[in-house]
Amino acid sequence: MLQGIKGISLTHYLQGPSCVQYLADLGADVTKIEKIGGAYERHWSGAESYVDDQSVFYLLAGRNQKSIELNMKDPRGAKILWDLLAESDVLVEKFRPGALDRLGFTAEAIAAHNPRLIFCSLSGFGSRGPLAGEPGQDLLIQSISGLMDLTGPANSAPTPVGTAIVDQHGATLGALGIPAALFRREKTGQGCRVDASLLAAALNLQIEPLSYYLNGTELYPKSANSLGSRFHQAPYGAYETADGWITISLSASEALAKGLGITELAGLTREDQFRDRERISSLVADALRGSSTAAWLEELPKLGIWCAPIQGYDAIVDHPQVLANDSFLSTTLANGATAKLLAHPISYDGQVPGIHTAPPLAGEHTSEVLDSLGYTQEQIDALLAEGAVGASSQLGSVPK
Repeated sequence: MLQGIKGISLTHYLQGPSCVQYLADLGADVTKIEKIGGAYERHWSGAESYVDDQSVFYLLAGRNQKSIELNMKDPRGAKILWDLLAESDVLVEKFRPGALDRLGFTAEAIAAHNPRLIFCSLSGFGSRGPLAGEPGQDLLIQSISGLMDLTGPANSAPTPVGTAIVDQHGATLGALGIPAALFRREKTGQGCRVDASLLAAALNLQIEPLSYYLNGTELYPKSANSLGSRFHQAPYGAYETADGWITISLSASEALAKGLGITELAGLTREDQFRDRERISSLVADALRGSSTAAWLEELPKLGIWCAPIQGYDAIVDHPQVLANDSFLSTTLANGATAKLLAHPISYDGQVPGIHTAPPLAGEHTSEVLDSLGYTQEQIDALLAEGAVGASSQLGSVPK
């Protein structure tokens, strides 16, 4: 779909690599520019997760790309990047604010060098405003954006979402903006600056409750029990059963009265379900403890009550619907080990894009990329020897 599009990735951590991987999955020819010794995510992994000696944090967003190590502070390394930019369609960068500018790669200079280039900048807070120069990180953005305050029960600490949801949504928004800018370029011939920030992503994740608030609606207080929403009618949340947990969502009071045997729920209006949330939720919680999860999942859907089991990864990785969606794939790494990864999250004509290039070792394609730019082998060897470029993969795997 994006075959013929050339991209440069100056990204690290999660937001940037995930954004770029979406493009690479769709056929874009993406070259990842790494510092000598490899990008940050090669040397760190959450939960100390490695496949042999390769960081899973790197592997999860490293496929379908080339890797070249550049010393951008060396004029010869900088020139290589300028050469690559001249023939590229897209640049995605996730440097600390101002870092590229100090290296001479300002947005203005890049636009003058290649007026057709799509320049996507991924940041914590955006390109202007009082916090534009501050670095962003998922947990910090959850905190400042209201997302953490929205989540969790009353009488407990503010609750972060259990995964780096803002990073990943920020990556998706960046990947959405780039094809839109490419489409516009087809009409105008001009490049475009695309800005996707973590703060904008965190607000976008709250499009429903924040829109209510913006229009003068006061959200309900947090519930002291298992009710999980400040803007839905009860019951809505996680409820304990005799042997586990299920969720109940947006169900009519008459169905609940019949299915759970709670006469007090009969005849309630939707307004009642909004206003009397605590009492209704407590009644539902008491009733659900009287039978097993399997029994409730068998009976409640027959009455039109929306419910689902609360599952951990041990169940979800073998779930028939997850498997039917081709949600996982495997790849063989350079050292022969097998890594299991999440697949591209969208299918096209029923097909999910696969892996055509395993996540590369650091600098694995340095020589190949320089050769494509017209460098001789003698020149490449000199640049490697003098530290203007690197190829750590030629010296063995990148250390943890």
